[in-house]
Parts: sequence; structure tokens; C-alpha cells
Amino acid sequence: MSERKHTKKKSLEALKQPNASRSLNMSRIRSKDTKAEILLRRALWQNGFRFRKNSGKIPGKPDVLIIKYKLAIFVDGSFWHGYNWPAVRSKIKTNAEFWIKKIEGNMERDRVVNRLLSEKGFTVMRFWDHQIFGELSKCLNQVSLYIETCKTGAIPENPH
Repeated sequence: MSERKHTKKKSLEALKQPNASRSLNMSRIRSKDTKAEILLRRALWQNGFRFRKNSGKIPGKPDVLIIKYKLAIFVDGSFWHGYNWPAVRSKIKTNAEFWIKKIEGNMERDRVVNRLLSEKGFTVMRFWDHQIFGELSKCLNQVSLYIETCKTGAIPENPH
């Protein structure tokens, strides 16, 4: 839980910093291989699940792709993908127009990617980074249940 608060606080604090300092901080934010992604991938691997990471072969470059079961998994950063967006949106004070457009664009792209993958027959699972940090076993259980159901021959509907 403290990791989640720390991550959110860091992102909001970055928006309050002077331009040079903010630019340096923002340049260090990763788009792939984040701590949350690595934590989920390690747990999946330790539980015997084999996957591809950041595959560019399908729309959206899922963080984890299990081709055999047509499962695309994304680990979304709470700030960048708009977790609790109405509350966070109102707290953005510096360069608000830019950040609101950026984050809402990310949210729209997520919806488009979900639709494209569903049309291609993939099930899409999206986990917030704070879910991975605070409830990894629940996230892992959701993936496990989906795959076990697929093994019986009946691929379930998208769980989200």
C-alpha cells in the first residue's frame, strides 16, 4: 500500500516542480519494464506461465502476451492511465491543459486497443500498478483462473 501512495505522490509532485527538474524526472519514467510489470512477470513465470513481453505483433504492445490462450495483459500506471481520474484531474495545476489532454488521450488509446484486441479474439486484462504492488496474488489468481478455464476448452468472456 505504501508503494502505491508513493507512486501517485511522485507523479503529482513531478507536476509541481520547476521545468528543468521536472524534465529530468519525466525523462526517467519508463514505458516498459516498470517495477510493477517485472513483479507480475516474475510471479507468472514462477507459476509456470510462459509468455512474450511487449510484443509488437499485435495492437498496443501488451506488457505480457500469452499467445496460446489469446490473453493480452497490460499493467497501467495509475497516473498515466487515469486511475480515479475525476479526483486527480482537478489536482493538476501546472500545465493542466497539456496533462489533461495527454492522460485522456492515453485513456482513449487504451479503449481503442481493447476493442482492436477483442476483435482479433484476444481477452484483455488490465491491472493498475497499485493492484500489482498491493494485491499481486489476486491478479495472479485472475490470470490463473482464465487459463485453467481455457484448458477445459471453453474460453470465457472478457473478465473486464
